[in-house]
Amino acid sequence: MTFSDIFKSSFLDNVSAVSVFDMALALTLSFGLGLFIFFIYKKTYQGVMYSSSFGVTLMAMTMITTLVILAVTSNVVLSLGMVGALSIVRFRTAIKEPLDIAFLFWAIAAGIVLAAGMIPLAVIGSVIIGLILLVFVNRKQEASPYIVVLQCDGAESEAAARAYLESNTKKCVVKSKTARRGSVELNLEVRLQSDDTDFINALSELDGVHSAVLVSYNGDYMG
Repeated sequence: MTFSDIFKSSFLDNVSAVSVFDMALALTLSFGLGLFIFFIYKKTYQGVMYSSSFGVTLMAMTMITTLVILAVTSNVVLSLGMVGALSIVRFRTAIKEPLDIAFLFWAIAAGIVLAAGMIPLAVIGSVIIGLILLVFVNRKQEASPYIVVLQCDGAESEAAARAYLESNTKKCVVKSKTARRGSVELNLEVRLQSDDTDFINALSELDGVHSAVLVSYNGDYMG
């Protein structure tokens, strides 16, 4: 084969570029790895609303990447065209959870490595990554963070409410404060001493306190 022959392509010549056995084996293994990634994603999800469609997307991403890499590795001309085609693709869907980015890259990387023929690396690497995620993501924190949304009528009731919170929680930090005529609204991050949340009922009954809301959140705050 000469240098010029590399860049000659025929549609029918590409039919047998990848054998049926290689295609079936690669797609079967990619489906298995995608299913494993989906399982780890489901077990480690800690967001507000679980999306099963994103889990299915992870499986599809693994299989599609395997399909693309199989085609690219079988033809040099196709690989050059594929680079140009994929360079114009733009994904505008917002990623809600930072950990979702890791799962997307994991699915793509597993598909690439698997299609390249490095089956032990793809399988063993995915198992190790999955175990690490299971251990560290599901590790229980010492005290889960909560946000208390407090509405009171003035400085005195605000001081009394904060003193009550500081005495009934491990940690109490003001995140934001909005003051209006005759009304003060506070957002405070608290760490509970136990799973008992009855203190919020007593807080709402203090003089000058209009309402007290306790909300669980993941520790990310945008002020």
